[in-house]
Amino acid sequence: MPQYQQRRRPTYGRANYPRANRSASRAPKKEYINPAKFIQPAKPIDETPYVPTHMFADFDLHPGIHRNLEAMGYTAPSPIQDQTIPSGLAGKDVVGIANTGTGKTAAFAIPLLNRLIADPGSTALIMAPTRELAQQIEEQCRLIAKGSGLRGAILIGGVSMGPQQQDLRNKPRIIIGTPGRIKDHSERRTLNLAQCNIIVLDEVDRMLDMGFVNDIRHILSLTNPEKQSYYFSATLDARVRSIIETFSADPVHVAVKTADTSENVDQNVVVYKSRHEKLDILHALLAKDHVVKTLVFDDTHHSVEQLSKELAARGFQADAIHGGKSQSQRQRALKRFKDNHISVLVATDVAARGIDVSDITHVINYSLPQSYSDYAHRIGRAGRAGRQGHALTFIEG
Repeated sequence: MPQYQQRRRPTYGRANYPRANRSASRAPKKEYINPAKFIQPAKPIDETPYVPTHMFADFDLHPGIHRNLEAMGYTAPSPIQDQTIPSGLAGKDVVGIANTGTGKTAAFAIPLLNRLIADPGSTALIMAPTRELAQQIEEQCRLIAKGSGLRGAILIGGVSMGPQQQDLRNKPRIIIGTPGRIKDHSERRTLNLAQCNIIVLDEVDRMLDMGFVNDIRHILSLTNPEKQSYYFSATLDARVRSIIETFSADPVHVAVKTADTSENVDQNVVVYKSRHEKLDILHALLAKDHVVKTLVFDDTHHSVEQLSKELAARGFQADAIHGGKSQSQRQRALKRFKDNHISVLVATDVAARGIDVSDITHVINYSLPQSYSDYAHRIGRAGRAGRQGHALTFIEG
């Protein structure tokens, strides 16, 4: 797992955590969804190319950050970056409404890291809904702040508390994690939240969907009352507004979301009559030439693992990601998928919530989602960055 600075390791070294214990899995209780809702032609929207007000070179940043951004190929900011970074640099609270895949991580990471370098008394806390997203944020922060000497800690479940406690004893300046594990460390008094005066909540709506509302409120209540906060969400519903109104007085709102990601996804159903026929139909779908990179959803740890093995036995480059796998196994599977070493990733809903892979062509709901909200989230993995995606849902009939 990437770290900013490990004990006896250089800044931004990597740590190897032990394998997590496997937990039992069970199929969730599902709400009824009319199959007609799974059928919807894509409605690609031709968007006018965005002309940024700034270039990255225009921002008043530490020279080291400028060098790193240049090395990363950052020249013109995306809309969320162009509109968020100036407010962040000015010390204002920011509410960003944007789809995943719009560059929002850099939108908060750049001003946050710039402040940490300029103000040695500041400490940042970043919360994300899943382990995978927390790690992706950490990786981007590590690249942007390369050479800065900033220490960091990543606090996520599925791995031992011991190495995380050691990282916290090293006084990290940037702490990234999931709400549950952050709360655990706070209750064990291995993490002093009162020192955190820069706060980021990424994908707030997803964290609330996952039941973290009480944990988030508790954590925020323990942070420094004089803090700068960033809230990023795909939606701004009453629950998200309540969190923001409780902990921020006058935030700047930046909205660059123009349409639901799913509007770029062509949606249809696949009818099957038996379990054997279902697997054969899936095989035939994956064998088609235009099906290039596919995310397949199934219910439980066991079913995901078995389906992945069956597809591999049939000659497909497939792997699985679910909560029963250790964190290192999940990381390897996700990296293989991103790097095109496999073309099929089979996943449970929870494990897939942190997947941010821009070139997924197809999402296949091999099992029905628990709710329509979960369905929308599943198919939103395709059709990103202006590309048209495809979603197919298996229906027994």
